[in-house]
Amino acid sequence: MYDQTKQVTHTGKLIRFIPGANHAQLLFEIVGDDGKPVIGADGKPITWGVELGPAAAIAKQGVTVESFPLGTVITVTLNPLRNGKAFGAFAQGGRLIRCGAEIPAGGCTAETGESFLASRD
Repeated sequence: MYDQTKQVTHTGKLIRFIPGANHAQLLFEIVGDDGKPVIGADGKPITWGVELGPAAAIAKQGVTVESFPLGTVITVTLNPLRNGKAFGAFAQGGRLIRCGAEIPAGGCTAETGESFLASRD
């Protein structure tokens, strides 16, 4: 289902956090360096999603609804779906970076934000 041979990294603003017993999901609108949503060919913001581990497991690593409120700028590395849809699974060895409500100068990176889930066993 997910292309384990590819990794993509996206930066966006969180629009939904879906905790789940099996897998939590983060949905986000892709943003440019200026912090504004990137608009697709359909005239709407481009939305992506990423599947993480179980809510209880990621909460132990600091990823909760409270620590990632809506509007939080994140950067995430994922393995995209093979069918080309805008969704993926958190990548092995990837990072989830939280940068607050605005994109910091230099972008949302490990140097400008806080890293979570830096490795997955």
